[in-house]
Amino acid sequence: MAEEQRFRSACGAPIALRRRQHSASCRELAVRGPRLQLRSLSAATSAVWLAAYGLFALSENSVVLSAAIFISLIGLIIYLHFVKIDQESLLVIGSLGIQVTSSYASGKESTTFIEMGQVKDVVINEAIHMQKVIYYLCILLQDPEDPQGVSEVVPLFQSSKPRLDCLIEVYKSCQEILEQRKTAPQSSGIK
Repeated sequence: MAEEQRFRSACGAPIALRRRQHSASCRELAVRGPRLQLRSLSAATSAVWLAAYGLFALSENSVVLSAAIFISLIGLIIYLHFVKIDQESLLVIGSLGIQVTSSYASGKESTTFIEMGQVKDVVINEAIHMQKVIYYLCILLQDPEDPQGVSEVVPLFQSSKPRLDCLIEVYKSCQEILEQRKTAPQSSGIK
C-alpha cells in the first residue's frame, strides 16, 4: 500500500511524500524533490560554452575552448554525483532500526543505518536561519552512559527541506512505530 502527497519545501519548490507500509511495524517514507530540469541545465552549459567560444574567437587559442568544455563536463558530473539529491527516504523497522537513504541524480545511493536500541526519539526541531524559522526532523540517539541523555542529533531530509506540514506527517508515522516498540512486551531471551 503506497500513497503519495504533494507538499512544498522550505524554499517553495514542489516535493512529494510517498508513504509505503510494508507491515504493521515497518514503514518507508520517501521525500522526492524536484527533478533536474533539462532546460536550465542546457542553458547553463550553453552559456559557458558560448563564453568560451567568445574567448576562443578573441584569443584564437583552442586550449581555452577545450578547457571550458572539459571543466563544464567535469563540473556536471560532480554536481550529479555528489550534490543533486533526487530522493531522501526513511525506512523505519520497529524491531531493527531506522535506515536513512539519499539517492543522487547520478543513481548513487548513500545509506546509513541506526539500530533501534540507539534511538531515543524522533522529533521535529526548529532553527533560526536568516530571519526565518526552519523546521527539520531529527533522530535523537541515546547516550550509552546516561539513559536520560542524548549523545547525538541526526538531522533528516537535509536536501529536500520539507515544510512543517510534511514533517508532521513523517513524524506521526515514525511515532506510531516507536510507540508500538515501547508498548510491546519485551521478550525474554534464553540465557
